Amino acid sequence: MKTKKEKMLAGEVFKVYDPELVRERRYARQLVERLNAVGELNPEAREEFVRQLFGHVGKGCEVHPQFKCDYGYNIYVGDDFFANYDCVMLDVSPIRIGNHCLLGPRVQLYTVNHPLAPQLRRNGAYGQSKDITLGNDVWIGGGAVICPGVTLGNNVIVGAGSVVTKSFGDNVIIAGNPARVIKENPHKE
Repeated sequence: MKTKKEKMLAGEVFKVYDPELVRERRYARQLVERLNAVGELNPEAREEFVRQLFGHVGKGCEVHPQFKCDYGYNIYVGDDFFANYDCVMLDVSPIRIGNHCLLGPRVQLYTVNHPLAPQLRRNGAYGQSKDITLGNDVWIGGGAVICPGVTLGNNVIVGAGSVVTKSFGDNVIIAGNPARVIKENPHKE
């Protein structure tokens, strides 16, 4: 029989208030509070907290306050990562971010969702999740929301305030609610 954590990581319906998961979220929140309290004048200490919190961090990582996440260990970022102020990463499932990616202020990456059945949603008791993957050279504009299960290819730009509900391939600029391709990105690597 699978544990609640194994169910969570497999994208199955799981009990949110399982004691193991509650402990892990509490630990992550302690690290997040310390990360946010360091301030911006000590980038080395901030990066060290990010390295303790995230599952993987490449070379060069900058995360501004007030960052929030659920577990931290499900966040994997490549080289040259930047998250501006007030970013939220609900990392119930893995969030994989490639190299040279930029998140504008208040960007929200949500891997978690709740079941459709009302009895399973009551009191937030059950959740279900899907991974998010961002390719290399992705820039997400301020206030954008990336929904569970979304994959964005390389060199994708997401317009500010967009809600991305489905996946997109390489070299596109997307915007809107729901986001759609507004043009090809002419600047290809």
